[in-house]
Amino acid sequence: MAPVNTRYARSGDIHVAYHVVGDGPRDVVFVPPMIFQAEHMWEEAASARFFERLASFSRLIMFDRRGSGMSDPMEGAPTLEERMDDVRAVMDAVGSERAVLLAAQEGGSMAMLFAASFPERVSALVLYACFARAIRSDDIPWASDPDTRLDFADERSRHWGEGLFLSAFAPSAARDPQFLEWGARLERLAASPGTAQRLIELVGRTDVRSVLPHIRVPTLVMHRRDDSLLDVRHGRYLAERIPGAHFVELEGSDNLPMFGDPESVLEETEEFITGARPAHEPDRVLATVLFTDIVDSTRRAAELGDRRWRELLERHHTLVRKLLARFEGREIKTVGDGFLATFAGPARAIRCACALVAELAALGLRIRAGLHTGECEVMGDDVGGMAVHIGARVGSLAGPEEVLVSSTVKDLVVGSGLSFEDRGERELRGVPGEWRLYAVER
Repeated sequence: MAPVNTRYARSGDIHVAYHVVGDGPRDVVFVPPMIFQAEHMWEEAASARFFERLASFSRLIMFDRRGSGMSDPMEGAPTLEERMDDVRAVMDAVGSERAVLLAAQEGGSMAMLFAASFPERVSALVLYACFARAIRSDDIPWASDPDTRLDFADERSRHWGEGLFLSAFAPSAARDPQFLEWGARLERLAASPGTAQRLIELVGRTDVRSVLPHIRVPTLVMHRRDDSLLDVRHGRYLAERIPGAHFVELEGSDNLPMFGDPESVLEETEEFITGARPAHEPDRVLATVLFTDIVDSTRRAAELGDRRWRELLERHHTLVRKLLARFEGREIKTVGDGFLATFAGPARAIRCACALVAELAALGLRIRAGLHTGECEVMGDDVGGMAVHIGARVGSLAGPEEVLVSSTVKDLVVGSGLSFEDRGERELRGVPGEWRLYAVER
């Protein structure tokens, strides 16, 4: 076992366990799958060799995601947005301005969203046995159907802590008694049976297909041709839709990178990381845009008169800016009587919008809010592009005291506890096609 010194980073109210190994010239953050406990990964010989090799050409940063391993427990399962917060917190704690994200299995969903949302903090993205969506759809017909996945989650939770779950990910080691003993303990250290079942079910509802075209960092996608759990077409799907991605199809069937033939994974990873040319600073990022507008502002201004309306509008602006700061939003500009703001996380943007509706109503102001997540062009302190245009159109269709979102936003907040009411498909002026919109239930 390599010497590790586990420390804790604060991510909001959560303590996230992490440690650093190696002192190479490049930072590599290993984004773990759901079954992980950073210290225990060094207790198994093949796993320890894999991470030692990574640390030989990098400063390797390993962590336990919130709700699992040595990090603070939590109710429910962590959302993609919360997990992004944890990565930022760990990177900040170790002084990492920019890092390679190396993700395995469902850790890839968060890593892809992070890379699109914070490209200035990601020098490269390496995905092993990852997927955009685990449940079958029209464009991913080879994935699992929902009932099969629920049965899988139920069966695995009944035998949790016996090593059977992990053995399905590493068929080359499944008959090794020492591996099974280590795997059984890893399951128990990583999560309880109930938490594991919730995580498996949440993975089935996660969908980051809309994120893929917005990833602008160098990306390597690796997948084994005969992967025991995930069809290789998942990897091909990612590589075809992430701009400029390099796809490597590896031999073997192990779903875990450190078993079977780990050297092939390490060789591809090292070559990709150490041979990559410096990336230009991004001028396009994935963001959630929020538009707000005061309902019947002209009538209210006429009723109150110029002075009283100006005073009320100043109170409106002060409150909006206070709530934007609370929810980590970035004010872009005022638009008429409303605001345009951006957020790195869609769930945070929705909660900010709901708080704005409620607190401004207490001032006697009724507002409408619209949100969309998409790629924005950064133009100094301003943003532009189709995502901003769509967000404005969604906002214009919201009713008084309503928070209206696009289906893209709804899909990205699975597991956040937010509820929506389907408002049907609508045409957005100046935007091709029809868009399904949802009202946030408050």
